[in-house]
Amino acid sequence: MMLIGVDYHPSFQQIAFFVEETGECGELQLNHSEGEAERFYRDLQQRGIRVRVGMEATGYSRWFERLLAALGIELWIGDPAEIKSKRVKKQKTDRNDARLLRRLMLENNFPQIWVPSPENRDLRQLLWHRHRLVQMRTRIMNQLQALAMNEGYRWKKKLFSEQGRAQLEKLTLAPWASRRRQELLELLDRMNPTIAELTVAVEREARKRPEVLRLMTHPGVGSLTALAYVLIIGTPTRFQRGKQIGTYVGMIPSEDSSAGKQRLGHISKQGHSLLRFLLVEAAQAAARTHPDWRRRYIHLAIRRHKSIAKVAMGRKLAVRLYWMWRNRCEYSQSLKFGSYAGQLGTGHGVK
Repeated sequence: MMLIGVDYHPSFQQIAFFVEETGECGELQLNHSEGEAERFYRDLQQRGIRVRVGMEATGYSRWFERLLAALGIELWIGDPAEIKSKRVKKQKTDRNDARLLRRLMLENNFPQIWVPSPENRDLRQLLWHRHRLVQMRTRIMNQLQALAMNEGYRWKKKLFSEQGRAQLEKLTLAPWASRRRQELLELLDRMNPTIAELTVAVEREARKRPEVLRLMTHPGVGSLTALAYVLIIGTPTRFQRGKQIGTYVGMIPSEDSSAGKQRLGHISKQGHSLLRFLLVEAAQAAARTHPDWRRRYIHLAIRRHKSIAKVAMGRKLAVRLYWMWRNRCEYSQSLKFGSYAGQLGTGHGVK
């Protein structure tokens, strides 16, 4: 068995290896663009050497992970925060990072994390693509609203109705403003069918998964939020308690407490930004349509602030969906599980 600690960079990787049978140690720097790294691992595979590679979770490494999977090389991906906490000296170099990863594997102390499957990652690209296109469409619509308001018209949502668009096109504008209006409308016409097609694809993928359909029974949760939740959380068995979901998504307050004094800050945001956004949006939808969720939201908004209440309701929704998934129950049944899970009645005399 050869253990290899890899400090990965987009253009190269610094490795530190150890051969268990001979005790041989060594360090190398392998370039990616010239194919040096690929030749190195293919040579190990052809020589029949068992290899285990350890690296931090990072971006731009999909091709490397696919290469190791094709060669049958075991890959461990570690939690960067935990790996950083195990660094003793305050001397961060590529060589030291590779040595640290090698040492953690030798000591059987490598903080390995769950890694999604290739299919899971590809479906996440569908969600991200639709989300980014929706954001682009929103910016285009805001620019069209600004053009109308500069001419003294405030139509809000009516601007994008058939009648509102006809009135927008009739406005007399200066030459460059007129060109801007025309090109923005053309972009909007091209984006709407694409977003609609991606929405249909999301709904189709959601119908294939029973756990997604089960989560969709919760008020405010649609196919997009439920599918994103299942893909990003992966499996409920990863977490022992529902509170860990809030930490994983990054919806708990940061804390810097000392000497008996508690100091809480903004939410940590140490999680998946898309899922965090969708949970808050779904929680607001639930508060608009469901009386119990609306009562809890108003209670929090009065005590604290609307923005804090929105995040708190999103975190509560994340925990509720976790228990629904773990207990394999729909929304109506979820109220019966747990000592407090699902009980929306608040204390302090508010009902």
